[in-house]
Amino acid sequence: MEDFIHVQKTFDKVIYIGKKVNNREFEDCTFKNCDFSNSDFSNTTFMDCEFIDSNLSMIQLGNTSMKTVNFRNCKLLGIAFHTCEDFLFSVQFQDSVLDYCSFANKKMPKTKFNSCSMKEVSFIGTNLTQSVFENCNLDNAIFNDTILAGANFTTAYNYKIDPEFNPMKKAKFSSQGIAGLLDKYDIKIE
Repeated sequence: MEDFIHVQKTFDKVIYIGKKVNNREFEDCTFKNCDFSNSDFSNTTFMDCEFIDSNLSMIQLGNTSMKTVNFRNCKLLGIAFHTCEDFLFSVQFQDSVLDYCSFANKKMPKTKFNSCSMKEVSFIGTNLTQSVFENCNLDNAIFNDTILAGANFTTAYNYKIDPEFNPMKKAKFSSQGIAGLLDKYDIKIE
């Protein structure tokens, strides 16, 4: 990982805990069973990359570009994704833990979150148009001024979303999830 440009490489079982890995470019790379927790990846570019079974908790991503990056079975606690570059920002998550992350003010239309823990994630000012939250735990996730038009929450659970402060035209919810839309009214639904 000392080189500045990496193309079509696989990084397996790399342990870089609390290290600086700034100003690098990774294109079409795969990271498997890696631990980058508490590391600084600022000013780095990831394009068409995949992280599998890796720990990226608390990594710093200031001015980092994430262009079509997939995370599968990863631990991503407390990451400030809102500090990433906006241009071509595109991420997908499957079977991952995203608790305490922030996506504030990101444009993330059509993002897929599949079977993820997303406790206390911040989506303040985020554009999640047509995004899918499949089987995701959104306990105490913050939705405020979040664009949810066409978003799919039919299998998501534990969410509390105020329709008055979040545009959600044509968003999809299950009948069991309606309570999460009416929480502020303190009513009982049976």
